[in-house]
Amino acid sequence: MAAISHDLRRRIFDARQEGETTSEVAERFAVSPAFVRRLMQRHRELGNIDAKSGPRGPKRKLAADADRIRQLLTETPDLTVAEVRQRLALTTVCMLTVWRAIRLLDMTFKKKASTPPNENVKMSKPCDLSGLKSSPCTLPNA
Repeated sequence: MAAISHDLRRRIFDARQEGETTSEVAERFAVSPAFVRRLMQRHRELGNIDAKSGPRGPKRKLAADADRIRQLLTETPDLTVAEVRQRLALTTVCMLTVWRAIRLLDMTFKKKASTPPNENVKMSKPCDLSGLKSSPCTLPNA
């Protein structure tokens, strides 16, 4: 959702300062009463009505290790996430965090540890077409 423009914020603030109630201002400018209250609170606490800027949420834990991860995966691109975590001694973070860091770098990596290939085994028996009416197989209309 985009931030409300500074011009509209200024008009809302001025209308509220002129004595209109919160609900009147909210209805007039088609915003929520909560927004009007928060705008006035922001002015009281910070002295401005500007929108907040910058990214929200927690800081990325592996932002400082991005170059090390990129270099390791460039040298050995077939490492699993667990091996990347082990080689860079990133034991304080989980493997999902390492995986996300790799994805943010737009790098590829091996998805699974090496395992022997599965044998080709049929998973179900072929249909018995002996003409029995109780056959579990359905035949196309003939």
